[in-house]
Amino acid sequence: MRPLRPALSSAGTALSFGAATFLLALAQPVAAQAVQTPEQKALVAKRNDIEKQLGDIAVIDRKVMVKMRDGKRMAADVYRPKDATGKVPAIFVRTPYNFNFWDVKIGAPRDMSRELAAVKRGYAYVEMNERGHYFSEGNYEILGAPVTDGTDAVRWMTSQPWSNGKVGTTGCSSTAEWQLAVVAQNEPGLAAFNVQGFGAGVGRVGPYYEQGNWYRGGAVQMLFIDWLYGEQNQVRPMFPSNASQADLIRASKAFDLDPAMPPVDWNKAFWHLPVKDIMKSIDAPKGIFADAMDVPTGGNMIARTPNSPAWYKGGLWHDNMQVKKPGLWFMSWFDVSVSPNLAAYNHVRATAPKAIADQQYAIIAPVLHCAYTRATEHTMIGDLDVGDARFDYDGLVYGWFDRFLKGQDSEVLAKQPKVMYYVMGENKWRNSPTWPPAGAITRDLFFTSEGKANTLYGDGKLVAAAGDTDRPDTFVYDPANPVPTFGGGGCCQGTAVKFGSFDQTSQEARNDVLVYDSEPFSEGTEVSGPITVTLYVSSSAKDTDFTFKVMDVYPDGKAFNLTENIQRMRYREGYEKPPVWMKDGEVYKVTFQPIDTSNFFFPGHKLRVAVSSSNFPRFDRNLNTGGNNYDEAKGVIAHNAVHHDTAHPSKITFTVVPRAQP
Repeated sequence: MRPLRPALSSAGTALSFGAATFLLALAQPVAAQAVQTPEQKALVAKRNDIEKQLGDIAVIDRKVMVKMRDGKRMAADVYRPKDATGKVPAIFVRTPYNFNFWDVKIGAPRDMSRELAAVKRGYAYVEMNERGHYFSEGNYEILGAPVTDGTDAVRWMTSQPWSNGKVGTTGCSSTAEWQLAVVAQNEPGLAAFNVQGFGAGVGRVGPYYEQGNWYRGGAVQMLFIDWLYGEQNQVRPMFPSNASQADLIRASKAFDLDPAMPPVDWNKAFWHLPVKDIMKSIDAPKGIFADAMDVPTGGNMIARTPNSPAWYKGGLWHDNMQVKKPGLWFMSWFDVSVSPNLAAYNHVRATAPKAIADQQYAIIAPVLHCAYTRATEHTMIGDLDVGDARFDYDGLVYGWFDRFLKGQDSEVLAKQPKVMYYVMGENKWRNSPTWPPAGAITRDLFFTSEGKANTLYGDGKLVAAAGDTDRPDTFVYDPANPVPTFGGGGCCQGTAVKFGSFDQTSQEARNDVLVYDSEPFSEGTEVSGPITVTLYVSSSAKDTDFTFKVMDVYPDGKAFNLTENIQRMRYREGYEKPPVWMKDGEVYKVTFQPIDTSNFFFPGHKLRVAVSSSNFPRFDRNLNTGGNNYDEAKGVIAHNAVHHDTAHPSKITFTVVPRAQP
């Protein structure tokens, strides 16, 4: 999710380079020096061989400049079968990332395996850079122009003499996140879509107001600060508008516009206050994050609220936008936002015409962001071995496109369940016609203690019924000493965060972490579906956050995190409503947004919930002042408490899939 791009001069300009021959001359020493080791030579030979195979079977048309409705041109590479007996459908990959066919660093073609595979299967393969990236013209806006650019690109493809009039989209992360909003335009030529790890394309759906992974529970997800560092450039090199296609192809062998941003120590940068000045503190290019800009979606993303009108003017998909195309949805348990993604899938199935609703398929894998094909016999999610999670994703994708782009029967798709999900712990794929799985029920466990639930050595428990007496668990939340992020779902924060599942006991030794354990499971239990935590809390601050993590505690004491969530208290009554503040001494009910997982708890294992008020730098720190937060440099300490009795039934509600016991 993180392309890097250069800043070269004042905002809003593009530097124009001269003759491509001059660029080639500059690049010759690089190419000549690149191939030095046997490994590099073998890699170059492999890439050259694939390029030759591609040349033997494909019509190759690179650096095609496709005009959008506003006159800006997007750069595309097109590969299509050379000996096709008729017109062919197109697989469309639109991306902000670098797909330049020539690797300037080693002086050889990049690995063109995907293009080769598509052509061998009888498809045209069209790659296009989003506006403001590499050879594509215009300025990039993270939520700006993807809808019109997407429909214009589809119309261009279906108008080509080689096209059978059908286009299917595919890709992961930013190569997927534009798709849903474009699909909702109901462009006739867009016949089917495959979204993978697409959370940053989902705005509002059901209870979730994440607005493209920008928020979680009203707290800012800091991954976009890192990601935008290389993305919000409005200044970059460009070739002259009259450069010929042949010149652009030659130039791309020498200079692919792939920048190298100055390195940033994000372990330090994320700590900078105020948050709005983080970009300034690392000398980042100015842009939409915190600099006032005249853009269609409104400037200053960091200053927006979760329901700001600006979120509804760009390229995000929201639940008022109907999807009427067949969809193949890939998600993963340790991605940034699996629950909003699942909510989007369920929403489409519930609102689309029946024939389309029946053509929606979901796969939920036990991997990190976009790591589907990296699953092995021992798939590791952090330190947790979740077994053999391999799956033939390519086979399913092509079976999918065969059905909806070629009109062919697909044995692969005929066998595919509507929902296929991986149960961690048990380490098996399971099938269901729905999510949550068919037959699932919910169970409640209530928080209780003698007022000393602090740390894993405390007395916090999860029990079947709320207690009679409130003995609140108190802790101090100091924004200057937040609980550090350790594992969980996410991406794009460099070395500042280790995502995945890890033993959390070192974190649970902190006094500002409350720990509640269930009794050991007496029988194996599949927990698959949403988890909802309801807390009754109080604070000395006007505003603060509450967080939780859910863990599988092994008999040896190791506690592996499964999922987590956060809630900013000012939004506890709704993201579409004005903020509400806390009063010292008053108790407030807060229900976190549902968060999904799938895990099998073996007999002897325990379910653990750890509660605190920070998870940094996964989420920004609440400075507890009741102010804007993003423009403040000083916080105040909050004395926070969790209450639990019959009048304050703090609880966790989790989803269980009953099974016949042996």
